[in-house]
Amino acid sequence: MSHDRREAGFKRRTRVADALATLFDAAEPHGRTESVPLADADGRVVAEPIDAPAPVPSYDRAAMDGYAVRAEDTFGASDRSPAVLRAVGTEADSIAPGEAARVHTGSAVPDGADAVVMIEQVETVGGESGRAGEVESFDAVAAGENVGEAGEDVADGQRLFEPGHVLRPSDLGLLKSVGLDAVPVYERPTVAVIPTGEELVQSDPDPGEVIETNGLTVSRLVERWGGEARYRDVVTDDEDALAAAIEGDLDADAVVTTGGSSVGERDLIPEVVDGLGEVLVHGVALKPGHPVCLGAADGTPIVSLPGYPVACIVNAAQFLRPVQKRVGGTTADPFPTRRARLARKVPSEPGTRTFARVSLSEEPGEGAGGASNGDEETDPPTATPTRASGSGILSSVALADGWVVVPEPREGLDAGEVVDVELWEASS
Repeated sequence: MSHDRREAGFKRRTRVADALATLFDAAEPHGRTESVPLADADGRVVAEPIDAPAPVPSYDRAAMDGYAVRAEDTFGASDRSPAVLRAVGTEADSIAPGEAARVHTGSAVPDGADAVVMIEQVETVGGESGRAGEVESFDAVAAGENVGEAGEDVADGQRLFEPGHVLRPSDLGLLKSVGLDAVPVYERPTVAVIPTGEELVQSDPDPGEVIETNGLTVSRLVERWGGEARYRDVVTDDEDALAAAIEGDLDADAVVTTGGSSVGERDLIPEVVDGLGEVLVHGVALKPGHPVCLGAADGTPIVSLPGYPVACIVNAAQFLRPVQKRVGGTTADPFPTRRARLARKVPSEPGTRTFARVSLSEEPGEGAGGASNGDEETDPPTATPTRASGSGILSSVALADGWVVVPEPREGLDAGEVVDVELWEASS
């Protein structure tokens, strides 16, 4: 996409969905795998189909404390006419007709038994002076009653997880229950984070200097989203220096730059990316942050984020997160949402996807009738925009609970409208 962008400006802005699809075409899963212990596998992406090597449970087990019996030996049993069985103790491996064996929840059911009578439904008699004890069952049980069959939880050979699944703590417990102690996963994708701008310093800024925050924020987002970040030093606004920095990190699975993506004299990133590879999209129909630049070089996707902090974060969530997930072997789940009622109107330009930062009240807002009834379904919390504009105001997103997305066809959202607030920082 070689062009003179300083003259062209942003006469045409690509829709968000189209821009992401174009970037995906240039990003392929890296395919590298490793085996990690279960204790270290939380949040990792499954790389191969995982089947259960053994059933769970591996034996028929008692689901209640009581006595293991043959169900047919209890037919007709009642409070007035109990079934009388011979007790054979708690260590019995098997029982014969007319016998009962004491079992505890989770213990193996002896061979020959096919049901368990709950301890509350029996009485024991005898068993003294060398006599064999007896068990009176006041309950007629059916075959299989109070018994967990082998494979009831997990069948032998059952498919547990497909490639691309992101492992959760409960998944790790399941894998351990079938006898696995390690799991095949994709390696974490590496993302090089390169902050740019001759005005940036790490601390103690003089007049005209700005403390670098975008690189820190984005690198930590990379880690939260399941990648490994290479947080680089600030690179000044020089084409050769920028080209060397990006080219030196093309062995990463993705490269992200911050700053220098617009059309000003010092916005050099698009030319640099075009010189190393190809600019795929420059200028996206979203606000804040339409100057985002998406490209690729040597098979590595490059996401060039705007320098304004809020625009940087919005675009990182919209483009970097999904492409990082893609190269890492999975897909980005939608952000969790919470229903809320807007405190005031949110303006938006038709054809542009707008992200309005909002804070959520702890108390429900006012319902349609003007009174709060405390029911979040009919009277949700209030979402108050933290700032209607100002993509350079970092506090407007840092102090917000999420953002409301105004879709392209809408010309803003009205005060009192119930909307979904994307809790973008609550998701990995």
